[in-house]
Amino acid sequence: MSGKLKEVRERIKSVSSTQQITKAMKMVSAAKLRQAQNAITQMRPYANKLDKMIKNILSNVEGGAGGSYGAERDVQKAAIVVITSQRGLCGAFNSNIGKAALARYKELEHLGSNLTFYFVGKKGFDYLKNITGDAQFNKDFVNLFSDLSFENVSEVANHLMQHFVENETDLVHVCYGRFKNAGVQFAESVQFLPVQKLEVKESDKKSNADYLFEPSKEELLDELLPAILQTTFQKYCLDTQASEHGARMTAMDKATENAQELIRDLKITYNKARQEAITKEILEIVGGAAALEN
Repeated sequence: MSGKLKEVRERIKSVSSTQQITKAMKMVSAAKLRQAQNAITQMRPYANKLDKMIKNILSNVEGGAGGSYGAERDVQKAAIVVITSQRGLCGAFNSNIGKAALARYKELEHLGSNLTFYFVGKKGFDYLKNITGDAQFNKDFVNLFSDLSFENVSEVANHLMQHFVENETDLVHVCYGRFKNAGVQFAESVQFLPVQKLEVKESDKKSNADYLFEPSKEELLDELLPAILQTTFQKYCLDTQASEHGARMTAMDKATENAQELIRDLKITYNKARQEAITKEILEIVGGAAALEN
């Protein structure tokens, strides 16, 4: 019985230590979430407005304006960018993004070795590294998630844009985590290149904006589009960062609650075992005393 009591005491001690760790991680994630949430909430309206503006312009101009980044070609080569966290312990957050990337991979699997995965954050690579097929894996930017400054993020965007302009890639999709709030994050897969145009209805064509370009629309859009695409890609990264901290805070909060429930159950088990041990000792004493009297 003493061995069982010692085992339960050790389990209580172990779970209590784990609870302290999960509680500390929850507090750290909450502090980081506040900063990351401010960053994405301040940037998202700006990035969304730029994205809508450029799509609107491309939808209303004729000719090859923006053709460098908006040219639609037969998809012979494609790229999938998977943006995940660098560390785990954030529930199903990373696996959901991995599943979104895997679904996109199934659509482009026929490209074979002409399909390339780019990873920002190593958890995406860990999830997809064992997939079958001839797809290529690029890990040049896998550690970028530890420093999401605009300069670092722009390197990835510029690399993707350069490959697209040089016809080395015909299609680029980005899989990332879109942040809604601390408890809700979505895995999304969006087309990054070529830049998609807004669908213009027949009833709206009469009200299309008449744009005047100075300098020429080709020159102007070739200057604007890279900057807008860089901003859009950073939005994907900041969204994922805020989603990571929100998911980890929620996961650690749930883990702390589960640890508290487990400690309570273990204490009940410990008290029952202790009462059984005491009762057994009392019965042995009474039995021994009765034997002496006889």
